[in-house]
Amino acid sequence: MNYTLNQLRIFLKIVEKQSITKASEELHLTQPAVSIQLKNFQNQFPIPLTEVVGRQLFVTDFGSEIASAAKRILKEVDSINYKLLAYQGELAGRLKISVVSTGKYVMPYFLSDFVRENPGVDLVMDVTNKSRVVETLEENQVDFALVSVLPQHLNLNKVSLMKNVLQLVGNPKYFEKVKLGKSVFSKDTPLIFREKGSATRAAMESYLTKRSITVGKKIELTSNEAVKQAVIAGLGCSIMPLIGVHRELKNGELRIIPSKSLPIITTWNLVWLKNKKLSPVSNALLDYLGTNKEEIMKTHFQWLDSY
Repeated sequence: MNYTLNQLRIFLKIVEKQSITKASEELHLTQPAVSIQLKNFQNQFPIPLTEVVGRQLFVTDFGSEIASAAKRILKEVDSINYKLLAYQGELAGRLKISVVSTGKYVMPYFLSDFVRENPGVDLVMDVTNKSRVVETLEENQVDFALVSVLPQHLNLNKVSLMKNVLQLVGNPKYFEKVKLGKSVFSKDTPLIFREKGSATRAAMESYLTKRSITVGKKIELTSNEAVKQAVIAGLGCSIMPLIGVHRELKNGELRIIPSKSLPIITTWNLVWLKNKKLSPVSNALLDYLGTNKEEIMKTHFQWLDSY
């Protein structure tokens, strides 16, 4: 056999995406190039790695076994590269962080200079909802997670990064058509929610329950971006983290609707399991944040103080 590391990486991506087209997009390669590499890799085995039923690609049992072996091989190759860099005096390794969806507006600013200053560090950042973030922590799949609501059932260490401000927002033109009463929460104003498992959804529901507010009509969407676009389009209002709608507030597409007991303020925390043995890269990030987080907040997020 004479397969290459590049073929292993391409095959793993095909297995992950269950699609040559999606794999080629992620790898920034043409679809024919990925197909050719898959064919060359397949030619080295007498048993099929994949099969196509209809127009859907499926990985065979044998292909799944080969993918697991490929993953182990590539992990060892990465380990060799990191060890080489370490012997040369560079910080090297993989940093895996799970981030709740709104956190994508936060975490990159706390990582950019660190990653740029340490080219031997490979960053893997998974952006998902809170339920999945908690799952990755429980299963020790990541080094850190960024959350605004701490999971109480886990024994965690944390570094508090910055505040998370949530306000009720709507499209100004929407209120030219809908007359507000004493409260925006009425049968005439649909309220747009994130899906169950979202920290923003939990914060909204807690706020409404504590104040015995009954919502006339609920709309549920599965991402912050979808909620934002729906509010801009005048589909309804939503309680949203300002970190994700700053530009729209600034240019007038959205405005904050004054309401009692708002804003809701939580804290963005970088958390990790207390019993986790941190890698040199993880410890270096914590040292970096301890030194630089105040300056990062001042440079990029001082505008939050005006709300």
